[in-house]
Amino acid sequence: MATQFPEDFKCPISLEIMSDPVILSSGHTFDRASIQRWLDSGHRTCPITKLPLPEHPCLIPNHALRSLISNYTLVTLSKSQPCPQPQTLISALTSSSSPLGTKLDSLTHLARITKRDSALRRKLTESGAVPAVLKCVDSDDPSLQEKALSLLLNLSLDDDNKVGLVAEGAINRVVKVLRVGSPDCRAIAATIITSLAVVEVNKATIGAYPDAIRALVCLLVAGKGREKKEAATALYAICSFDDNRRRAIECGAVPILIGLLDSGLERAIEVLGLLVKCKEGREEMMKVNGCVKVLVGVLRNGSSRGVQYGLFTLNCLCNYSESFCFEARNEGVLEICMGLVEEENEKIRRYTSSLVQSLMRGDHGIG
Repeated sequence: MATQFPEDFKCPISLEIMSDPVILSSGHTFDRASIQRWLDSGHRTCPITKLPLPEHPCLIPNHALRSLISNYTLVTLSKSQPCPQPQTLISALTSSSSPLGTKLDSLTHLARITKRDSALRRKLTESGAVPAVLKCVDSDDPSLQEKALSLLLNLSLDDDNKVGLVAEGAINRVVKVLRVGSPDCRAIAATIITSLAVVEVNKATIGAYPDAIRALVCLLVAGKGREKKEAATALYAICSFDDNRRRAIECGAVPILIGLLDSGLERAIEVLGLLVKCKEGREEMMKVNGCVKVLVGVLRNGSSRGVQYGLFTLNCLCNYSESFCFEARNEGVLEICMGLVEEENEKIRRYTSSLVQSLMRGDHGIG
């Protein structure tokens, strides 16, 4: 399908069709997720023109292009294969008399066409179809559950829907899937948590829900590759809220994350970079044998974003503990820092400078 779209519909970074196009101050348009990752990595230049950007670049939604992509998607879909009218699909989904096969077909079509059609997502929520979707999420049929989760994820893409979905009881269903769903369903469920947590008030609601954070931490242990990554991403999304950091630590997240980081799951360092901000997190990290070596490994071999979080985490720990600072010096962190002071990434340079000062001081900076 993607090859049939005009090139202007593709993000210059990901080369995929844009779902949320935004305009940078340079005048070029990118998919929000891709340009945000670029900026989060510390870049302050336009990926295309290489011209400098402000310290806090403004991302302006490109509503016109988003509408064009959405309309083109619908036209292309209608030409490529016959699809029932959305209202027919919604009616089939919400009808108590519809057989399982009909509901599965409706969910399949709706999950596909709502992926980039915000107007249809709005129509679906306004039609009162959300309870029917959630009921399918509760289904014992893995195929029905997976399609219902995919549709629920699409509905959660719109900020206006995020609080409403939580109010309708989405968290209860999603957490249950995290515990007992199939691998694919558990991965989608974790992604839904990440999407819902974009709205600040939902972070507190999700964290306070019984077993929500524990289910994500358990998925870090019991899940496969994709499940672990999505669970770590969801924890990162909700642990920007202070109380959730402590809940994750109480669920034993710290040693699990350090182990995953040592196994190559770099997303773990981003979560550790949040947990290290509280005293309980720092104390748990100091209890883990080999923690310093794992963090040093990130500095040596990690991506730009990984190095950024690795530096920040090490700096917090070195400021907190003289013994940790001593161990970091013995692991050659000062020498690594000398190679990072000229980095193009501004955050890496700043965190490197702070870490060097901490290592040279070698005494407590955080109480």
